[in-house]
Amino acid sequence: MSVLHNIFFFILAIGVLVTFHEFGHYWVARKAGVKVLRFSVGFGRSLYTWRRKTSDGDEIEYVIAAIPLGGYVKMLDEREGNVPDSEKHRAFNNQSISKRFAIVFAGPAFNFILAVFLYWVVFMLGSTVDRPFVGETEAGSIAAAAGFETKDEVLAVGGATVQSWNEFRLEILGQGLDGGDIPITVRNADGLEYTRILALGDMKLLANEGDIFKHIGFSQWWPILPAEIGGVLEQGAAANAGLQKNDLVLQVDGVEVEQWLSLVKIIREKPNKSMQFLVLRDGVEMMLTVVPQNRKVNEENQGYIGAYQHIPDTVRQQLVHHIDYSSLQAITKAVVKTWDMSSLTLRVLWKMVTGEASLSNISGPITIATYAGVTASIGLVSFISFLAVISVSLGVLNLLPIPMLDGGHLFYYLIEIIKGSPVSEAFELRGQQVGIAILALLMSVAIFNDIQRLVQ
Repeated sequence: MSVLHNIFFFILAIGVLVTFHEFGHYWVARKAGVKVLRFSVGFGRSLYTWRRKTSDGDEIEYVIAAIPLGGYVKMLDEREGNVPDSEKHRAFNNQSISKRFAIVFAGPAFNFILAVFLYWVVFMLGSTVDRPFVGETEAGSIAAAAGFETKDEVLAVGGATVQSWNEFRLEILGQGLDGGDIPITVRNADGLEYTRILALGDMKLLANEGDIFKHIGFSQWWPILPAEIGGVLEQGAAANAGLQKNDLVLQVDGVEVEQWLSLVKIIREKPNKSMQFLVLRDGVEMMLTVVPQNRKVNEENQGYIGAYQHIPDTVRQQLVHHIDYSSLQAITKAVVKTWDMSSLTLRVLWKMVTGEASLSNISGPITIATYAGVTASIGLVSFISFLAVISVSLGVLNLLPIPMLDGGHLFYYLIEIIKGSPVSEAFELRGQQVGIAILALLMSVAIFNDIQRLVQ
């Protein structure tokens, strides 16, 4: 997957989310009678500018700027320049506290509204998902102690219905963030239903970087299938070696390969090492030289070749199913999903503040760009789901009481309501300095984490 592909979908995603956020400020400001001077998507040098007159006779400047990591709506304000007496009533700083509060709150609010809409579209379109079958648990793990058996299908976690492997993971994270015991309803391979108790105790799920399911001892069940190539990734080791769709791998370095998982294990153990693959293609055996690329997973170097498994349709029907909803069901699900994701995001942030979650969980623009590209490659529903998650995150982050963010301004307004007068300019200036420092620190950590992931 090319870097340009990722960058394009990153800019597209951020452009949509920032535009909607700033439109919230813009729309409510105009409804409140405040004069809007400029609507900018992005910061820095203007790439494209146009002006439009409103029905009120105002001329608003619209800007697309060079740095697509935010935006702003500039309003008439006496603190930023001289305002004619005839327009002082339209200056932002002269509005009532309720109007100013509404204008500032509208940005994050529109992010949540967008998330609800996007989730509604996702639930309406439907998606094909992995059914939540549990594979072999790690010996001595929490999952093994709970009695989970291979091919248990998870039906509910703590009373919440589960229909996919990803939903299972999210419910475990959401309900197990503070530890404790989680009742999980499963249907075993014989069709009998049981409730298994996952005893997390005081385990901190996000204390370390990595897959939380690996820490708990869960793996996803997968049927035993031959090592047949279902497809190869462009510019991957498999494609470079000449491996093709429907190739059946018979041997690797003279060792017979009986199933796909055996092939995966062999490849993982030999990063950057030349390997001889004996494959069967259209009834003809041939030898190919494959050099697995290297990636770091949980501090361990692992080989990978950029190929995925062929799954027969009969097996696929057993492993996956399609989920969709009516328009009415979808809107209810969308509202609940947005609320749940907002709550989870806020709780995870609090865990980071208290030191119970690792700062390595913070992602920056590079990781977000990668996910934008990956989800766009998977399909429309995946990309829309990605946009919804990021929109929720932007809404929550902007409501944090950090100066320079919308939440910081709202915090000042709450103080104004309590004390009966605005905070002093000196207090606001110090707050801005603190806010800049906090945001710079967070961005530094996020970019550092991004670079670490790239190196790995």
